[in-house]
Amino acid sequence: MRLPRDEWREREAAHAARANALTAEHRARRQRGEKHPVWDFLFTYYSVKPAQMARWHPGTGVALADAGNEARAGYRWYAPGEEPGSLIVDDAAFDREMPALSRLIEIMLRRTAERAGQFDCFGLHEWAMVYRQDEHRHPQPLRLGQSGTDAVVDAHDLRCTHFDAYRFYTPQALPLNRTRLTREEQPDREQPGCLHAGMDVYKWAIKLGPLVPGELMLDAFELARDIRLLDMEAAPYDLAAFGVEPVRIETTEGKAEYVARQRAFAERGNALRHRILDAWRGTDTGGGLSETGIAG
Repeated sequence: MRLPRDEWREREAAHAARANALTAEHRARRQRGEKHPVWDFLFTYYSVKPAQMARWHPGTGVALADAGNEARAGYRWYAPGEEPGSLIVDDAAFDREMPALSRLIEIMLRRTAERAGQFDCFGLHEWAMVYRQDEHRHPQPLRLGQSGTDAVVDAHDLRCTHFDAYRFYTPQALPLNRTRLTREEQPDREQPGCLHAGMDVYKWAIKLGPLVPGELMLDAFELARDIRLLDMEAAPYDLAAFGVEPVRIETTEGKAEYVARQRAFAERGNALRHRILDAWRGTDTGGGLSETGIAG
């Protein structure tokens, strides 16, 4: 596919405007030296700066006409195209130079999309991270207090499937999880119902860099943003000072709300996994959610 200069420059400008709108509040807080317990995570855990988000890429197999004198000619994974003065993303070079990462990303996207979703964890991973501990990862108070928070954990079965949440459990909470999780087994445990697996669709998109169209990367960011809000609404912290209303997962009503939103995120996450694979590898993995095994 060939994009004339006017067309790709228009997409580039639209992408930058969209990215800047998505990061405006974060950039303003950063200038004021303010921290936010919900939104900072999207820029610290994933280590992507707003300026990087604003940089548009066409994705694999797209030739940019009349781009040879642009700064992007020096970007990693770009190469001269067949047409003089054009540039194209060199996905073959990515595979050659980053074979382990390339293979991991493809495995994580494909296997997660193919696996049945689980919808019975109720966001208790955040509760397990403060279980029977006086010092917590976030300075905000616990809305049920320490004893009330511990009681919620004690009354439930911990069913986390995501290693990068499980590894932050307190020592007392680790043995309470139904499954002992390891980094090595992560590709075999990840499933689309997990909120953190949904947020990590953004992680895989940014690791692929220019191989993923910029618009798709921002779609993945928006999913991560929306999931992050539920993740913290369902957390044990009192975030009223930040305008965050709790989803009280310790109640029947709260569980129902959490699961309904969790299911919607699983569908969005799998749709994005298919889109990334199709844009990167040029192979549709099914696209339709009926083939992904999402079930209760």
